[in-house]
Amino acid sequence: MAYQNLIYEKKARIGSIVLNRPAFGNSINGALADEIQSVSRQINEDDEIRVVVLTGSGVCFCSGEQTSELHDPLAARMASEAVAGLCAPVIAAINGDALGTGLEVALACDIRLASKEARFGLTAVSYGSIPTAGGTQRLPLIVGRGKALELIITAEIITAPEAHRIGLVNRITALDELRAEAENLANKLASKGPIALRYAKEAINKGLDMPLPQGLGLEADLSLLLQSTADRDEGIRAFLEKREAHFKGA
Repeated sequence: MAYQNLIYEKKARIGSIVLNRPAFGNSINGALADEIQSVSRQINEDDEIRVVVLTGSGVCFCSGEQTSELHDPLAARMASEAVAGLCAPVIAAINGDALGTGLEVALACDIRLASKEARFGLTAVSYGSIPTAGGTQRLPLIVGRGKALELIITAEIITAPEAHRIGLVNRITALDELRAEAENLANKLASKGPIALRYAKEAINKGLDMPLPQGLGLEADLSLLLQSTADRDEGIRAFLEKREAHFKGA
């Protein structure tokens, strides 16, 4: 499918999404949100995809409401929920500013890598609003209640080193090394068991919304399901034979 507001490429077992509205800082409007939903469905229906990398074109990752466009809360929620709904692990390669909705999209990813020049902030209160695409819920889970509340109610914009210090991003790197860093990590993840990757993500994400006993039950159930897969047998054989496993996602 051809997209007008994003670029999607599939290389081996890795899907790459590039937000492609550089003249608007890759901000999320209705058209881009529709395409993010569409490409997310396409990826979830493709059993070959094991990892997804999400980045932006130009100098911004996604600048949210920091542009001349009017903020579209519905589009913002649609985009963030589509990214959060991807079954495969999602790596955000944050090549520039992730502000407003842009940060909320990054929060919907599983691992965040950032260039040293990137900035981060949820600035909605400066415009008489609050984050509308999951920021008030996902940010506290990542950086803690106190820091999340501070960032949201002050509308502070922080640097990449500060974002790394508080755990908002997993790694920072030079901009010219970011793509390679993301690809190396994606390839590393893609070499793991794809069913196990999806189940681990499901156990963590769903378990956070459950009381601990229920979360432990979900973990046990998913682990039991894995025991019946060919990938699990291959993993055991590879371990015993001291070789790299070759998983098929079955």
